[in-house]
Amino acid sequence: MAPLKSLEQDHPHIDSSFQSFCASLGILSVEDFLLNDHYEFAAIAERQPNSERIKQGIREIFSIIDGQRQPLLNGMELLDDALRNKLVLSTGCDGIDLLLEGGLREGQLTELVGPSSSGKTQAEGRRLQNVMNNIFCQSVFDIFTMFRVLHQLESNMRSQRGPQMVRLIIVDSISSLITPILGGSGSHGHALMVSAGYLLKKLAHEHNLAVLVTNHTVGGEGGVPKPALGETWKSIPHVRLLLSRDRENNATTVSIVKHSSVASGTTASFVISGR
Repeated sequence: MAPLKSLEQDHPHIDSSFQSFCASLGILSVEDFLLNDHYEFAAIAERQPNSERIKQGIREIFSIIDGQRQPLLNGMELLDDALRNKLVLSTGCDGIDLLLEGGLREGQLTELVGPSSSGKTQAEGRRLQNVMNNIFCQSVFDIFTMFRVLHQLESNMRSQRGPQMVRLIIVDSISSLITPILGGSGSHGHALMVSAGYLLKKLAHEHNLAVLVTNHTVGGEGGVPKPALGETWKSIPHVRLLLSRDRENNATTVSIVKHSSVASGTTASFVISGR
């Protein structure tokens, strides 16, 4: 999102004084502002000599954010958009395509959950084999780099002319980027996690993309594995698939945990060749 300094010319309350106050709290952009505790921010502002001016700047930022928000759609409008504009991309695996009623849906974020060596990356590879000459890979090792890559991708797609070039975004694995920022008692890490999920869903919806992410499992109650990232992330994916692998016969079972149109608990199996 935009640096605060870039808003100064069109928004007089976001002046150098307001920017200096925000900078003292580590807030340099609209995204930093969204990730901040607004109650604490307002309380600190209240103690400043120019508190009223700062509060005007805060209200102006909220106004900017609200102006950029997409209008709310009702259920019939969303259904109409899905029928007219959203397609289905084959995964390259007949069993998974049948399970998902065609494959990965454009406009949706699909999550593959499974322990190490369960076949998450190999399942992605089935899809990638069909488009191997049209792949752009970007190595990222932290969530902040991922934000930069996704924002740049969004900018490129907004400015491009002609037929849509990007059809699928894969993040392998989203949990390895988010888990390191979730430690401690603060809400900063969870805010970043929600922002990442929102950005991926926004890209999927606005540009008719399919988004596929992988998530590992951790030990749950009674030793039963459960998806990492916890309850906050649980509501973000449109589709959640759970993978398990039988190492003896190399068979992977995929179960639907969450889906907008397919019953939970439905399963399919496929065999992964090689290691």
